[in-house]
Amino acid sequence: MTHSALSPEPFVILGMPRTGTHYLEALLNEHPNVLSNGELLNTYDTNWPDKDRLLRSHRELLELAYLRFPRRSDKKVTHVGCKINEPQFIERPGFFDELARWPGLKVIFLYRRNTLESLRSLEQARQSRQWLKFTSDDDAAPPPRVKLPIASCEAYFNAAEDFHIRVEQSFASASLLEIEYERLLSEPAACLETIWDFLGAPSLQHSGRAILQRQEWRPLDETVENFDALRRYFADGPYARFFEIDDEFVSKG
Repeated sequence: MTHSALSPEPFVILGMPRTGTHYLEALLNEHPNVLSNGELLNTYDTNWPDKDRLLRSHRELLELAYLRFPRRSDKKVTHVGCKINEPQFIERPGFFDELARWPGLKVIFLYRRNTLESLRSLEQARQSRQWLKFTSDDDAAPPPRVKLPIASCEAYFNAAEDFHIRVEQSFASASLLEIEYERLLSEPAACLETIWDFLGAPSLQHSGRAILQRQEWRPLDETVENFDALRRYFADGPYARFFEIDDEFVSKG
């Protein structure tokens, strides 16, 4: 099946785990003409009624995402998307290349300034089984402190860097928008204006209603049990910047 001129314009949100893709998607879905349907490659994502969809070919999955997607009666959809995290491409070899060939695709790449924060958040969520924090969860206990093996840190840092490079090399600059998670938290209205312009969607004033909240505000040295040991190990390498606590960005936005 070919991409029809009458079909909504396609986009995808890409990122490493725990980089704010859920938060960004919630903001995008406030727009009456924009619909993002969650994690296409996650079996348990409730946006997709077809639980057997992952048995389909790469092409069939993308047709499901962009041509036969779940619709909402309250929207006149002109821009349709989904989100995919880096490990899901590893679990499904060849899918990234098929995605890159989809005609007219716009890519929003979300990243964190400090990749160690992303890994810490991932491990906290795994241990607590609390993957999202909603506005109504203000009395929830803080995420647990975690211990991160050196090998896990190295592998994650390398994967994040390689994925960023792969995305930049696979999509034309006019089709790729990179958004920093920390800026999205502190300046959501400005980031959304940039995204609406990038997608070609009508401008929409940000409501300011935050459904999802950041789960962890404490600094890394208070939440990673072996932080000092990790800092010594990575001190002379390219990832030493992730352990510079004095320069760490902290925001309440």
